[in-house]
Amino acid sequence: MSDSSYTDLTQRIEESFAEIEDEAIADFKKTDEAYAALYQQISKLKADNPFIGKIIDGSGDISLNAEEHEVLTEYFRLRFRLDDMERQRLYFRGHTDCISYLKKVGALN
Repeated sequence: MSDSSYTDLTQRIEESFAEIEDEAIADFKKTDEAYAALYQQISKLKADNPFIGKIIDGSGDISLNAEEHEVLTEYFRLRFRLDDMERQRLYFRGHTDCISYLKKVGALN
């Protein structure tokens, strides 16, 4: 007899990944000073330079002068660094979650 209400672990993780990722990133902001500082630096750069938001959103025509181009380049450099930090932490968090799960089901001592 099959239970049609059963959802396997992989499917449950896939379905709630966005929430898991958001929670992990919120945790990074609270627990990692370097991450939080970089996040604030990026936020300030965007707030001080509204054209960055227009570029990211793809709204309207954009023309940049040399200084704005430099700012945009710096924004992307910082954003790529932040993304790298997030991917690394999510990778290691996945390992931590996996080990906890394996211990819970008795596969590890």
